[in-house]
Amino acid sequence: MADEQSGTPESTAVRVALWRALHVQADAPPHVLEDEIGLRLAAPDEGWRDRPDMDLRVTSGFRAATVSRARFIEDLVTEQAGHGVDQYVILGAGLDTFAQRRPEIAGRLRVFEVDQPGPQAWKRQRLIELGYGIPDRLRLVPVDFEASGNWWEQLSAAGFDAGRPAVVVSTGVTMYLTKDATAATLRRLAGLAPGSTLAMTFMLPAELLDDADRPAFEATEPQARAAGTPFISFHTPQEMLALAREAGFKDARHVPGSRLAERYFAHRTDGLRPSSGEDLLVATT
Repeated sequence: MADEQSGTPESTAVRVALWRALHVQADAPPHVLEDEIGLRLAAPDEGWRDRPDMDLRVTSGFRAATVSRARFIEDLVTEQAGHGVDQYVILGAGLDTFAQRRPEIAGRLRVFEVDQPGPQAWKRQRLIELGYGIPDRLRLVPVDFEASGNWWEQLSAAGFDAGRPAVVVSTGVTMYLTKDATAATLRRLAGLAPGSTLAMTFMLPAELLDDADRPAFEATEPQARAAGTPFISFHTPQEMLALAREAGFKDARHVPGSRLAERYFAHRTDGLRPSSGEDLLVATT
């Protein structure tokens, strides 16, 4: 992944933050997710909405998919917090703003944001500059995901209690990792305390995409490569379920992106719908 050691945010994280803000600024209400704090963190140039990757028409499906997966995660975290789970781990946190936007829930949790050292140091500084600070309930954990075992050790050192249940999420990460790295992560997380939940997104092979979405995906892949963030791994739903079960999770289910479309976009009249291409694995211990 790009910018592992530099003091700048990864381009992919910035794009996600801007799409989330664009949903609020350009799409009609009701909004699936309201997040403009990521935009404040990224502080892009004044003409950011004129960027090709912000084109309202061309990127509408990607924008909708981004906010729908984020909303699904937040609903899951809220549900689990209601059941007494008080640890929330975000692997590959990027410009996630849950701790700043949802204090009524985050205040009941200890939130661990795990990310590359350089981008995370940059984010820490931006949070301080913007007046959000780093409250005790928010733990920023710098790690390299490809370093076997290292991220788990540093998470524990940051105060994570492996003996208590947790919600762990990984969104928009697996396509940038080798399949071996993802399998190793699943094996580690399968050892979480009973009652823990993992939500992990994965990118589908092109042949499983809807016909209408395939051209946009095929155009995006070379752009990702040129930006230094090539897509490395694609998984079928059956493959992800098998990986989770082989890793030792008690239960694993596939949540298609189409289900998120039905849940969050069913009654919209403006035609905004998530594109296909990224599904979710939800697994429990």
